[in-house]
Amino acid sequence: MSRLSEQSQGHIHAYQRTADGFGVQLRSDSSGVLEMPEFPNALISIHIGRAARMSCSRAGVSHTGSGVHGDIDIIPAGVPALWRMHDENDKALMMSLPPAMLETVAEDNAFGVHGVELRNRFMVRDRQLESIAWAMKSELEMGSPSGELFLDGLAQSAAARLVAGHSSIAVEERRYGGLDGRRLKRTLEFIEAHLAEALSLSRLAAVAEISVSHFRAGFRASVGVAVHQYVIERRVEHAKSLLMGEGQTIAEIALAAGFTHQSHLARHMQRATGFSPLQMRRIFAERMVLDVAE
Repeated sequence: MSRLSEQSQGHIHAYQRTADGFGVQLRSDSSGVLEMPEFPNALISIHIGRAARMSCSRAGVSHTGSGVHGDIDIIPAGVPALWRMHDENDKALMMSLPPAMLETVAEDNAFGVHGVELRNRFMVRDRQLESIAWAMKSELEMGSPSGELFLDGLAQSAAARLVAGHSSIAVEERRYGGLDGRRLKRTLEFIEAHLAEALSLSRLAAVAEISVSHFRAGFRASVGVAVHQYVIERRVEHAKSLLMGEGQTIAEIALAAGFTHQSHLARHMQRATGFSPLQMRRIFAERMVLDVAE
């Protein structure tokens, strides 16, 4: 993971590594070009937050588009990549998985298969892998209070999902009833850009250009949760990011994240994280002091 960090022009906000070589970091990259040389581990990048316009070239293939919250890039080991960020919105959780981990998972869970290779993927969706990533993100943001054993378990789950769904031995999965990629991307991008506003089913269905009933069912099939629940989750996460900064009161942050008042934010944040906004702000402040001390 260190080699990637040396080459990056971005900023690493949090980082953790396990004894068997798995690494995970929260990072952001400003506009410009980021060159990644051949790296011995496979890299998994999952976009966080507001849509980011970017281009990427690797393994003879190029892709340009908007990365929305939850979009996943999979870079096999030994594959150099060239990224160009066209705005300041690129923020991601990045995993680094050693080939030995993938081999072990394949042998243990895929009938003794050897020589498993990950596929080169651009901006794909995977609800299971996304859920694992958000658990890692929360752990990093809180200063990794659960320790290496917890991260070990998440790393093994991520490796198993990658082998099962995105490798040379993966079986193609059929999906029924969800929004197509274009409608889903447009909807998620709109939600991120308008979290502070009133968001109704009819408004979001209009963005997706389908009926309310089809949108409601299709969104749940694609994302795994109801529209209302997804919006609340994104508002809580946005409020958490604002709590890491200074200059805004909790009441102001509540409104900026789309909650009707401070107690509305407090109720949902307590339910989602187990902490109140004030407790969360103190945790972030204490972690920043420790980071500076180190």
